[in-house]
Amino acid sequence: MRCYCFHNCFTTSGKSFGERPFQFVPWAAVNVQNRVSRAVGQLPAEVTQVGVSVAKRQTSSLQIFSVYSPDDSHDENFLANYFYINLRPEILRISGVGEVQSYSNTYSMRIWLKPDVMAQYRLIPEDIRTTLAAQNIEAATGTFGENTMETRQYTMKYRGRMTTPEEFGEIVIRSDDNGEVLKLKDIARVELGQDSYAYRGTLDGHPGITCMVFQTAGSNATTVNQEIDAFLAEASENLPKGIAIEQLMSSNNFLFAAINGVVRTLLEAILLVILVVYLFLQDIRSTLIPLVGVAVSLVGTFAFMLLAGFSINLITLFALVLVIGTVVDDAIIVVEAVQARFDAGYRSPYTASIDAMKGISNAVISSSLVFMAVFVPVSFMGGTSGTFYTQFGLTMAVAVGISAVNALTLSPALCALLLRPYLNEAGGGKSNFAARFRKSFNAAFGIMARKYGKGTSFFIKRKWLVWSVIGASVVLLVILMNTTKTSLVPEEDQGVVFVSVTTAPGNSLQTTDEIMERIRQRIKDIPQIAHMATTTGYSMVSGEGSMTGSLSIPLKPWEERPDRNDHIQSVINRIYDLTADIKDASVFVMSSGMIPGYGMGNSLDINIQDKTGGDVNTFFGITQQYIEALNRRPEIERAYTGFDVKFPQWQVEVDAAKCLRAGISPENVLSTLGGYYGGIYASNFNRFSKIYRVMVQAAPEYRANEASLDNTFVRLNSGEMAPLSQFVTLTKVYGAESLKRFNMYGAIGVSASPADGYSTGDAINAVKETAAEALPVGYGYDFGGITREENQQSGVIVVIFGICLLMVYLILSALYESFLIPFAVLLSIPTGLAGSFLFAEIMGLENNIYLQTGLIMLIGLLACQDRHFDYRIRRRTAQVGK
Repeated sequence: MRCYCFHNCFTTSGKSFGERPFQFVPWAAVNVQNRVSRAVGQLPAEVTQVGVSVAKRQTSSLQIFSVYSPDDSHDENFLANYFYINLRPEILRISGVGEVQSYSNTYSMRIWLKPDVMAQYRLIPEDIRTTLAAQNIEAATGTFGENTMETRQYTMKYRGRMTTPEEFGEIVIRSDDNGEVLKLKDIARVELGQDSYAYRGTLDGHPGITCMVFQTAGSNATTVNQEIDAFLAEASENLPKGIAIEQLMSSNNFLFAAINGVVRTLLEAILLVILVVYLFLQDIRSTLIPLVGVAVSLVGTFAFMLLAGFSINLITLFALVLVIGTVVDDAIIVVEAVQARFDAGYRSPYTASIDAMKGISNAVISSSLVFMAVFVPVSFMGGTSGTFYTQFGLTMAVAVGISAVNALTLSPALCALLLRPYLNEAGGGKSNFAARFRKSFNAAFGIMARKYGKGTSFFIKRKWLVWSVIGASVVLLVILMNTTKTSLVPEEDQGVVFVSVTTAPGNSLQTTDEIMERIRQRIKDIPQIAHMATTTGYSMVSGEGSMTGSLSIPLKPWEERPDRNDHIQSVINRIYDLTADIKDASVFVMSSGMIPGYGMGNSLDINIQDKTGGDVNTFFGITQQYIEALNRRPEIERAYTGFDVKFPQWQVEVDAAKCLRAGISPENVLSTLGGYYGGIYASNFNRFSKIYRVMVQAAPEYRANEASLDNTFVRLNSGEMAPLSQFVTLTKVYGAESLKRFNMYGAIGVSASPADGYSTGDAINAVKETAAEALPVGYGYDFGGITREENQQSGVIVVIFGICLLMVYLILSALYESFLIPFAVLLSIPTGLAGSFLFAEIMGLENNIYLQTGLIMLIGLLACQDRHFDYRIRRRTAQVGK
């Protein structure tokens, strides 16, 4: 297991979470679980009571959907619990689903204490927890008549845990000798409420919850999505009245749309190959043979992909599109060789095919070996890019290998069966339209070939010019490789936009929800938007908190957004424009991440690190200066952090001396304070075939502000009650809502998006340069998610090109039995690569995975064609020598 980063976060609400991405190997989960088990023993009892869970899943969502009430007949609490009871367990049982997450609230039996009434009876929250532990229990009570001579046997059945608010209200707190009974309903209000009141959600303005499904590593996203879709479609038919399910995002949507486009391109490429082959061969039968070769190579390649466990994805389909023009080449060589024998006077197709193969077999084998040698080595590279190269390289190599076998076996057999000399029955040349066209085309092509030959002779006679062109090509290649925009994968319109909202520190959930509604109202009329789901209390950038929120915005299908103004970047810019004047909230917009498993969005994931372990306020100030400097860079559209140290807080101090004089410990004071204001997880209850928590807490009206401490009491050892304000001192302070660590250093997360006209590679370089200028000694940065992967892959293209050239050189050296002759092939490659980079620069393309894989194929193609050309020259020289 090679772990590359770890980050965890601790919040003032007592919640914490951590993520540890790693390369998936079978024992990785076991190792992580072992580490967690060793750490659990050092955790406080309060943490272990809630529980520590470990989930194996990817960090990006596989699918997002909303369960909502179109007619507003159900509230969010009912929707959330319907989802948790009826939908979530079924989805979790689908193979490949790692976790189903919803930022909503499940049921909880809420015991809202009345501190003033409890003080009259000299009670504190701990008494309620003790009573619940004694009375809300399961018990095995045994049987009557077991193992006796009695005729009947009866099982004693205790009612077990209570299930309704009325039953909890009847719990006996105290029973006096005079017969007076104090029940829970006398000192508290009991209701079936929520486990947490930290979230609110809507879909298009209606009550709703947003649900995210995460897949396990190694599972097939397409298959998992299809099973989820099938289940949700079936579940939709049995939903209660007033509830509906709406899919917001599925990785299949973009994948299938992209695959359809690639398949269309694949068919267009096959059609173009047919037309070009027919144009040069001028014969239907001759055209049919290369077409059969393409079909055989594609079928064989798909069979290999099945055996190798490859999926039909954009990379493998991209490889097939590129390989069509390559696999047809060997079959065309065979057909041309047979046609040349017919032109030389052969009349027997069988004899012409045999003689033709004697002359070209070595060329077909050697060129195929050279071409395959380019792809096989890069298939063993590691990391995310290595996965791309592996699938692309092996797909290409197998297709070319099958094409070579086809050219040596099936193609000559088809030539012997299908081809005929281009003669009439009398043995003379045909005079029909096809014959005249063939003659005219060959004559015109011959003229072009002779002119090309003269141009080549011009260069051959002036060797200094050839070397100058080669030298200029090398220089141009180096310059273009260093200046062309870089990225890991190109940004594409995936049809979903995420908006992260952060309001002023200290805002309540109600205030943040009002701001979220204002934002929703402003952007709901953007014509490209299909739906809009809001979640108040959680942000994909800032995490959980009452001052945060997020919007998940699926766009209309791509066919309904054909114009350039309908592109996702235009929608993002429009959202920024419509929310620019909202001063009481920070808005950060991003599209979905391109590679699953590397985070939700496509923004740069930056972690500013404090390696000195100093004051968090100083650290935040330095981070703000860095963000301001980063926002001044033209490569950065917007840099943003949800971290802040201005959250209003009350510093709690307990006067130990007063406590001891009153005969009470500070622990008792803090326990009572936490019970009333923070709440106590006191017990469990069973309902709807699920287990829910029983929470004990002071009613909201009793803890509205700091003055409520005067009316909240703690019990002294003497039995008397005293206000908590006598022992507790509150001081107004400001601090951070959550603390984060990344790779064991204190960290502040920063998200940044590249500006229009700049790639993610440009933005990463801007981050590095700004950090070198703005971060003082003792402070650093580190990347996470897809940004980390892209940064680690910088410069890998040079290594790949070097490996490809080395393999081509070694193969050609073995074929030519010379260490110098292969340079005649290798020296042509820089010119082809420089031309490709120049074209990419002119067209505004980025140096990404797709360009790099295309260039690898180009190296093999150049070496292969040069090998064909050299072979023909050597054959011609040998014939002239004879």
